[in-house]
Amino acid sequence: MKLGMVGLGKMGGNMSRRLIEAGHEVVGYNREKETTKSLAEEVGLGEAYSLEELVEKLDAPRAVWMMIPAGAPVDSTIASLMDMLEAGDVIIDGGNSNFNDSMRHAKELAEKEIHFLDVGVSGGVWGLAEGYSMMIGGEKDVVENLRPIFEALAPGSDTGWGHMGPSGSGHFVKMVHNGIEYGLMEAYAEGFEIMKARQDFELDLHQIAEVWRFGSVVRSWLLDLTANALEEDQELSDIKGWVADSGEGRWTVFEAINLDVPAPVITLALMQRFVSRQEESYAAKVLAAMRNQFGGHAVKKS
Repeated sequence: MKLGMVGLGKMGGNMSRRLIEAGHEVVGYNREKETTKSLAEEVGLGEAYSLEELVEKLDAPRAVWMMIPAGAPVDSTIASLMDMLEAGDVIIDGGNSNFNDSMRHAKELAEKEIHFLDVGVSGGVWGLAEGYSMMIGGEKDVVENLRPIFEALAPGSDTGWGHMGPSGSGHFVKMVHNGIEYGLMEAYAEGFEIMKARQDFELDLHQIAEVWRFGSVVRSWLLDLTANALEEDQELSDIKGWVADSGEGRWTVFEAINLDVPAPVITLALMQRFVSRQEESYAAKVLAAMRNQFGGHAVKKS
């Protein structure tokens, strides 16, 4: 099966590589020509240096998979492809788009009889070797038609991927997945900091991570990765404690509020990421000032 891939960054490039290794033909387009050329030479990617060229090189009914940043880049790419594709073709958004945007895109494309699938993809840099987890929203028969693609990308033909429901559901489930991820990561981080603070025990944090990896009820892939990081340097001396968020955690919290669903762990995990970006907390200064005002408590001067 031939597939068009728009966006050949780490994820898109590795997904293309995995598909080609499984015997599929992939035609790729990236804004940076050198990226396309390099991957073509390395793994046999079909080269396209414009969206028009990519569409021309695909057989009808065409399938174009986008691995590009959410928001304006997705909107503009779909707007361009909409004028190039024909009825029966499929656009797949494998990025981290907001599920509301995906519902809108599906509706717009349906007017031209172009199918749309929203695919939440998890696996990161390990997906090439381990396979990708995929949560797919859209028409079920379209998903079935593209089954060989999903089977090649997944950890197994019937594991790690599935049709979630109508348009938007794939990105919705991936959004919640990432919200849960925030909470899990924060719990591990806090636990290891508590152990590090008990200096009189001289705990070997890497050893503890390795012990927990086998048989423990808190074992997980995230713990495996934590063990990798601690093996290299338990002090994490080359890493600044500044944590970004790519949006899905925020959207999960917004949706929890909209649905009146309590989600304190995910919400607090998101707030902790905000805290990590502060060089100094103004709120903490206000707290110190209040304690000084009402009780004469000492304050530390900067």
